Amino acid sequence: MYTIIIYAFQIYWFMLIIYILMSWVPSARDSSIGQILEKVCEPYLGFFRRFIPPIGMIDISPIVALITLNFIQMGLLKVLSYLPF
Repeated sequence: MYTIIIYAFQIYWFMLIIYILMSWVPSARDSSIGQILEKVCEPYLGFFRRFIPPIGMIDISPIVALITLNFIQMGLLKVLSYLPF
């Protein structure tokens, strides 16, 4: 059970990293992979972009989103460790 959750979070983390790196290449987000990643990643990243404005030309909301995702994973695993499975 824990392994599935860990893998799911790792896959989503890598998807976010790839999507963030694709922003450096303008035509990359227009590809089919870019559109799929946009549908999966943008709702999560959009939540943070609403509250964290860019600092100059640098958008730090993806960094906060990745750190928050890590905390969510650790918290979920901690809560599941208390359940009798």
